[in-house]
Amino acid sequence: MSLKWRIALGYSVLLIVAMAAIGGIIVWRFQQILYDQAETGVNATMRAIVEFAQQSATPFSLEDPSLSAAQFLFNSSNLATWNSANSYVQVDSARGYPVSKTASLGGMTIPPNPDLSPAHDVAFRHVTMGGRPFLVEDRLLGGGVTSAVIHVAEPLDTLQRTFAHARDAIVIVLGATAVAVVLFSIVLASEATTPINELSREMREIASDRLALAAGTFDGRPHGLELRRRRDEIGRLATSFNDLLARLAEAFARERQFISDASHELKTPLTSINANAQMLLRWGEGDRSIRRESLETIVRESADLAAMVNGMLTLAKADRGDEIPKEALSLAQIASEVTQNAAPRAEEKHVKLTFDYDATPIVYGDAHLLRQLVGNLVDNAIKFTERGSVEVRVAQNLHSAWVEVADTGPGIPEDERSHIFERFYRADKARSRAVPGTGLGLAIVRSIARVHGGEATAGKSPGGGALFRVILPRVQAPFTDLS
Repeated sequence: MSLKWRIALGYSVLLIVAMAAIGGIIVWRFQQILYDQAETGVNATMRAIVEFAQQSATPFSLEDPSLSAAQFLFNSSNLATWNSANSYVQVDSARGYPVSKTASLGGMTIPPNPDLSPAHDVAFRHVTMGGRPFLVEDRLLGGGVTSAVIHVAEPLDTLQRTFAHARDAIVIVLGATAVAVVLFSIVLASEATTPINELSREMREIASDRLALAAGTFDGRPHGLELRRRRDEIGRLATSFNDLLARLAEAFARERQFISDASHELKTPLTSINANAQMLLRWGEGDRSIRRESLETIVRESADLAAMVNGMLTLAKADRGDEIPKEALSLAQIASEVTQNAAPRAEEKHVKLTFDYDATPIVYGDAHLLRQLVGNLVDNAIKFTERGSVEVRVAQNLHSAWVEVADTGPGIPEDERSHIFERFYRADKARSRAVPGTGLGLAIVRSIARVHGGEATAGKSPGGGALFRVILPRVQAPFTDLS
């Protein structure tokens, strides 16, 4: 059985059982009220007769006809005082013989109650006379042979008809309500399960749409799934699912772009290595200059390939940030060491390289990755600065520390700053092949910054060139500022 029908069946059974129980209680209580009213009417007539008998000054006796109460009770015509459409009165002798009765009884006689006794002188019972049900109250008056038994009866057929009509009406209402509950349960179950079925259908389509994933046409948007407007749990689930699909599509797009860029970047050095290897096979033995140039090209291109592979490994390592061992490090010391190591490359290009710091903040991270982060920024600045200067600066505030690298190069166009940290992206397309590099340097910077809980930004330096800043969380205690 599907979830929809299980929900509908369970909800229907629960409500129908609850309504049936409530209906049964109502019917039972209504029946009790009707019988209580009948007993109240019979008892009121009985109390009036008993009060009249007890008002006599002389003890009640069947043998003395001078007693006014006895004479009154033993005269059938006098019992009409308590006769009504619903009251039937009969007086019996101590031996159970009827002495008098109201005319409403006609030829019927209320049968004696064998359970009546001086110790149990009042009783209610149900009897059938003339095919009609009656409620009878019996009362024993006096004692011994002078006692008398008074019977007051009231027919129950009208009461039972009223109860039957009320019961039938309640059953009809309960039946109609049960049908409405079943229909409402089906609608409610459909409302609850339809979005889940849509989500399941969308998942099946995504799982079966491998060609779209492979071809790159999967856009991450569920077709026909419009559940974001819902404010309940289903709507939040649909929103999370749609966001998941969007992130999945974005991840696929990044992966496709990475594979495409990596293939493009690897193709050039591999082609060069292959071409020079073929030149070595054909003319290497006869021409020393060709052999030397080919070997130098192979070495250079192999170095570029090795650098690219190392960059990819670094990115993979940065993506697994939880596996990187971290320790407390001085950001100023790391930046100073990197600047000193890069000084010879800056001198070769006649670029002035300086280092400055306002403090020596402590950060928590991996020394090798942080050196590579600063080194990539410095190398990138020197690479794109033909003349002028490159300035490395370390500073801090209450909670953060940062390292800045500013140059006087051509800078980065504002519309390309959001892409500058993407893998294999180069802002200067015209110089992409003339300037050496793998296209992974800034992507590595961003990944290392993120794995250390920081962020990397690109902007414009005061000198008109590029300004790169990496902000990292600063370690407070137990370390102190050494500045």
